[in-house]
Amino acid sequence: MLSRRTLLAGALAAGLPVPILTRKALAGEAGTFRIGYQKNGILVVAKQQGSIERALKPLGVAVRWTEFSFGPPVLEALGVGAIDFGQTGAPPPVFAQAAGNTLLYVAAQDAGGSGEAILVPQGSPLTTLADLKGKRVAFAKGSSAHYLVVRALEKAGLAYTDIEPVTLAPADAAAAFARGAVDAWAIWDPYFAIAERQPGTRILASAVEIEKPTNFFLGNRDFTNANAPVVQAAIGALAEVAAWCEAHRPEVAALLAKGTGVPLDATRRAVDRSVYVIAPLTEAVIAGQQRVADRFQALGLIANPIRIREAVWTPPAPPASKG
Repeated sequence: MLSRRTLLAGALAAGLPVPILTRKALAGEAGTFRIGYQKNGILVVAKQQGSIERALKPLGVAVRWTEFSFGPPVLEALGVGAIDFGQTGAPPPVFAQAAGNTLLYVAAQDAGGSGEAILVPQGSPLTTLADLKGKRVAFAKGSSAHYLVVRALEKAGLAYTDIEPVTLAPADAAAAFARGAVDAWAIWDPYFAIAERQPGTRILASAVEIEKPTNFFLGNRDFTNANAPVVQAAIGALAEVAAWCEAHRPEVAALLAKGTGVPLDATRRAVDRSVYVIAPLTEAVIAGQQRVADRFQALGLIANPIRIREAVWTPPAPPASKG
């Protein structure tokens, strides 16, 4: 049986409270590239390896890291200028752009969020997505799990109004799930992997069965436009980290476990289903993200239509060589 104490402890270990945005933080730091990260993925590996620090050293720029428990607070910090760069799933920037956040999409990690699932207790009578009708489903509002629920309902022929949404941050959702206060929980790694290792948890459906999600690297608009070489160097470093991750998964798991405190067996699960690729914003990726925005707008979850393309960064062309 799933232990509330075990699951909650694991979930708390996988995320910290949103940092307090002090006046000093909002003012920015000259010569510093401030990165917001979560307890999983390429940014954690880059942090452990010092990859971005090495890439920015020739530019005279230091790196400062701030940890967040999930995506929407990353975008909030990005919007107010508390950080310069971060990574989230597809939905957080949609909600942020709709709220007037001055973000820019600077790179993509296609299918990078495949470690997501809708979970139910082992003894739950729910066996198909259609069984979610009338049930209490927990997820973090505006997160990738939120969109996973939307797409799952579409696939099952259900409307969003057919369920009772219970919007909770990951640690709170873990506690609600463990005590039986919700019928299902949509969540991503490493929380998913932590819960999955418990005998009282069953996967109702994974993201791979519903829709492989895209993760994004995002920049504060003012910082990105004013510091293009810094952002380009960071993305270049992350692309090298991604290539290394694809070829060294056992080492990635060890680095992530060391850097996050998440148990190694859970981390291995998350790493094995991750896709470590960083690429520019292609037309296909932009169109896919527009569909995410359009779905949320059609459901009335964002007030007005938005155009993703308006928030896509176009890096400056390299200077022409003389000859």
